[in-house]
Amino acid sequence: MVETMLTALAGKVAATDFSHFSEATVRKAKLHILDTLGVSIAGAASIETKLVTDALALRGHKGEASVWGLPLKTDARTAAFINGVSAHAFELDDSGGCDHSGAVVVPAVIAALETMEGAVDGRLFLKSVLLGYEIGRRVLEAAGGYEVHNGNGWHSTGTCGTFGAAAAVATLLGLDRDGMASALGCALSYSGGTWAFIHDGGPAKKLHAGRAAEGGYVSARLARSGFQGPLSAFDDVWGGFFRTFGDHRSAPEELGRDFGHDWRLNRCSIKPHATCRGTHSAIDAIDLMLGDNGLASSDVATVTVGMSGFQFGMCGHKTVTSRAQAQMSLPYAVAARLLHGKVSLAELEEKAWRDPAIGKWLDHVTVRVDQAMRDEEEPSVEIRTHDGRAFAATVEHPLGGPLNPLSDQRIIAKYTDLAGAVLPEARVAALRDMILGIDAVADVRPFTDLLQP
Repeated sequence: MVETMLTALAGKVAATDFSHFSEATVRKAKLHILDTLGVSIAGAASIETKLVTDALALRGHKGEASVWGLPLKTDARTAAFINGVSAHAFELDDSGGCDHSGAVVVPAVIAALETMEGAVDGRLFLKSVLLGYEIGRRVLEAAGGYEVHNGNGWHSTGTCGTFGAAAAVATLLGLDRDGMASALGCALSYSGGTWAFIHDGGPAKKLHAGRAAEGGYVSARLARSGFQGPLSAFDDVWGGFFRTFGDHRSAPEELGRDFGHDWRLNRCSIKPHATCRGTHSAIDAIDLMLGDNGLASSDVATVTVGMSGFQFGMCGHKTVTSRAQAQMSLPYAVAARLLHGKVSLAELEEKAWRDPAIGKWLDHVTVRVDQAMRDEEEPSVEIRTHDGRAFAATVEHPLGGPLNPLSDQRIIAKYTDLAGAVLPEARVAALRDMILGIDAVADVRPFTDLLQP
């Protein structure tokens, strides 16, 4: 096999051993898996998942793989797709990876798991997930990073996530360097998804996680069967990923730089709020200013937010005629926090965003583009009170991020609340215990039985 950037990366992935991951990284991986399962099981009740299952005419138990949170079985590739949609439906899935790595990698790996005939030990399962996060994020970094790649109109969950899912499933299937290279090469043919959804409030964003999970799963299975993907996928050639999806700011050398150091999952966030990650700093800034100054929402007269042009284009709008638009609106997130004291699933329901009281709060929120801000900078937030006082805050490290993480207890409570809305209490607890101790499990396949009601 000729040596290319892709084969060099594939060799690094295939040579990774579970012992290369620290105990802290393994613990964080288990929490991310648990969080993804919680948001996915809850997301099975979303309108997006209902529309997908209706469109595919799924009924009952007709396959080998579980549709989480629903009494449905289907083929593995379809299960990966649907579960990816469910995971991303409520905007509560983790971020900071490909971007939404959990919603891509975990559905793909579990779909593959349900097709395997022999025992799969928990360490292999965890290694597969960890390498999926690693590759999805490294491809994004090599494309210039989040602001560059997404700023060009691509949604990195769909474009870069496919490679993460392919690496994860190929690892679970035990593919060697050559097989891994073909899986990653095939994944290029499934890479896609743009930010066109942002303009009309439609739900197409959710499809990107599902399609990436499905594409990664199929790519790895194709490679296992002997189907060869293009080995020049990451080289500077016509049709290569970076020449096609990137620009002059791409840095393909980042694919393999210092591989095995600073595992990328450690850079990921687990969300406390049910909105786009770009809105979280502003929510936290409101929390901070009210709490530090003994203020109530009723004391606030106006809110002024300064944002970078990139962030404004993504979530600076005030138009809210759907849940999808509410999820992607920083002004709405601020208004919901001031009206309700939190921004959870209930605050994203139609009843909430149609509430006239939300409209009144939105009238008091002003968003301005600060031309001096770099794309990745967190927004600045200023509040003025009815008695004329002014307070300002910028939260550089929002809650849930790697430098301001949620406690294990809060992550587990989030999972319990979300999964408990669909599954019986005993099943929620059994699934929690299985995932948190999964590195000691000799055969993890039976835990998938816990994912359905």
